[in-house]
Amino acid sequence: MTQWVENPAGGRDRGLQAIVRAWAEVMVRPKRFFNVGVAPGDQAPGLVFGVLVTLIEVSSRIAFGGVSVGDSLLSKLFALIVVGLFIAPAALHLTAALQTVILMAFVPARGGISETVQVIGYAVAPCLLAGLPFPKVRAACTLYGAILLAVGTSEVHSTSLVRAAIVTAIPSALVFGYGFRGFDAFATVFPSLAAVVPW
Repeated sequence: MTQWVENPAGGRDRGLQAIVRAWAEVMVRPKRFFNVGVAPGDQAPGLVFGVLVTLIEVSSRIAFGGVSVGDSLLSKLFALIVVGLFIAPAALHLTAALQTVILMAFVPARGGISETVQVIGYAVAPCLLAGLPFPKVRAACTLYGAILLAVGTSEVHSTSLVRAAIVTAIPSALVFGYGFRGFDAFATVFPSLAAVVPW
């Protein structure tokens, strides 16, 4: 699960410029991106991408008072280190493992777990803005992230978009609904929906 390929065929370039380019591509042309940007055994760029997006989201939440980690700069830096080194990578890999189990049951001709890690990592791209203190923005970011996860799964694992949407429903709920607080955002934006749907 932690294989890093130095010079993968068809994988992503390394570096800050490549990360910025990947963000723009996955946001604007997701089908093309997932077709050319996800390579077997090359999960490093996708993992780094997902962790960086999560760090920026958490940093925004800390800056705008959305999460309390103490008043000192040291405590805030420590929180970001814990998120970047432990929580985000672990959550991504555990979600990928769950997604792989679901894919095994419903998508026989699927790709490997490395591809699944990459798809999830890149699908969180919209959540770069989810830490802003605007529920409507967070709701839109998490909804688009869930759509990207379905699109990426469809393209990388060679299945229909409808089936991909079904098999990614639980991982999407965990990552975007709870992890990036999409359910809370939707409950704030649509109070009537919150009364009907128990998040």
